[in-house]
Amino acid sequence: MSKTIAFEIIQKYEPIEEVRKAHQMSLEGFTRYMNSRECLLFKNECRKVYQDMSHPLSDYFISSSHNTYLVSDQLLGPSDLWGYVSALVKGCRCLEIDCWDGAQNEPVVYHGYTLTSKLLFKTVIQAIQKYAFMTSDYPVVLSLENHCSTAQQEVMADNLQATFGESLLSDMLDDFPDTLPSPEALKFKILVKNKKIGTLKETRERKGSDKRGKVEEWEEEVADLEEEEEEEEDKFKESEVFESVLGDNQDKETGVKKLPGVMLFKKKKTRKLKIALALSDLVIYTKAEKFKSFQHSRLYQQFNENNSIGETQARKLSKLRVALNFQTPGLPMDLQNGKFLDNGGSGYILKPQFLRESKSYFNPSNIKEGMPITLTIRLISGIQLPLTHSSSNKGDSLVIIEVFGVPNDQMKQQTRVIKKNAFSPRWNETFTFIIHVPELALIRFVVESQGLIAGNEFLGQYTLPLLCMNKGYRRVPLFSRMGESLEPASLFVYVWYVR
Repeated sequence: MSKTIAFEIIQKYEPIEEVRKAHQMSLEGFTRYMNSRECLLFKNECRKVYQDMSHPLSDYFISSSHNTYLVSDQLLGPSDLWGYVSALVKGCRCLEIDCWDGAQNEPVVYHGYTLTSKLLFKTVIQAIQKYAFMTSDYPVVLSLENHCSTAQQEVMADNLQATFGESLLSDMLDDFPDTLPSPEALKFKILVKNKKIGTLKETRERKGSDKRGKVEEWEEEVADLEEEEEEEEDKFKESEVFESVLGDNQDKETGVKKLPGVMLFKKKKTRKLKIALALSDLVIYTKAEKFKSFQHSRLYQQFNENNSIGETQARKLSKLRVALNFQTPGLPMDLQNGKFLDNGGSGYILKPQFLRESKSYFNPSNIKEGMPITLTIRLISGIQLPLTHSSSNKGDSLVIIEVFGVPNDQMKQQTRVIKKNAFSPRWNETFTFIIHVPELALIRFVVESQGLIAGNEFLGQYTLPLLCMNKGYRRVPLFSRMGESLEPASLFVYVWYVR
């Protein structure tokens, strides 16, 4: 810490004038500083939108959710508007809406072929409209998993236009006729991701022609995006889960599960879907196309087309997860939340240069270029760590520091266990990490209580991007599994990194 910064901190937080004039700090002053935002590990600069937001959408990592309407399990749990509200408040910018035909010509949202409850489509988008830009000004993508008939798709199109009005992007931007717009150009806009009939140019020409009165009658038969082979594998795994829960009481001819008062059908393979032109015309820069291969996409994919890849296939192609169930706590959501703390929590993070270049030779499994960062973390102490369900206020505490990034950077190190002191444990242990691709690295602090029989018990965690870490003496706040602040529980560390 420089002398200038130290002087400013003393002047700001030291309450005793004599001590302040002597350029020193009392215990009270130090405590005030420790509890301030300035002492936090996370950089203040990263709390605001500081990145260049004028690149095309494809140049950004976008915070995305899967089955956003669910708030518990994916088979029997309720669908709830809170799923969308919660995701938006957390900065999520891509929401999934599973749409099915409902009664009285009203489309509904739920996890198809399961016992999850149903929401009206119009109620879902009304909730989205209310909270869409509460956390971030940048565009929200509605990813429609569309299983509706053309008649109810037309209802969906009417609902979208009536609910979002001018916020709904329903035509190309004049400055972006053949390239993807930027997040900046799409501020406060809602984009619809769905299958589309024809090209953007054909859509604009048709809208401007004399055929307006016939538009609602047009439709086209296309392959249903959700029914890719990879997704089918995941879906039938869910059916297997039902079988293990409900037993083998099945009608051999119909394939229907039979329980008292319950009938559960196995998943169907719907291979074709008709798209209503009214809904198709609302798809502009986010046209859904089936993924075939990276080579095929490089050769043929248009600027406004994007792919949804089933997780089974995605795991074969990449180590990264791109759309998560926000209602499911755990490591994946910790990493998601930590990653998108950056850039003001806007839900858009500019990719490193080596991921934005069309002819990039970057290989995460074989890093040959660049200067690695040497990260040093001295884990000094903790304060008021959360109590476990099984212990008194004298828990046996330990801390695990993990690095997530490219394969060569993955590492974790652990402190010794401090016995019977969860209130103010002191470790004073130093750990060193060599990080080859700091632009993609996340650092995660996990606090556990040692358990000899049932294993260690999770107490709290904090995850953030390496390049958003302040140097020097810093406080690390802790969060629960559900992402709730555990203040005043925290760790005290000294951080230094050099290239």
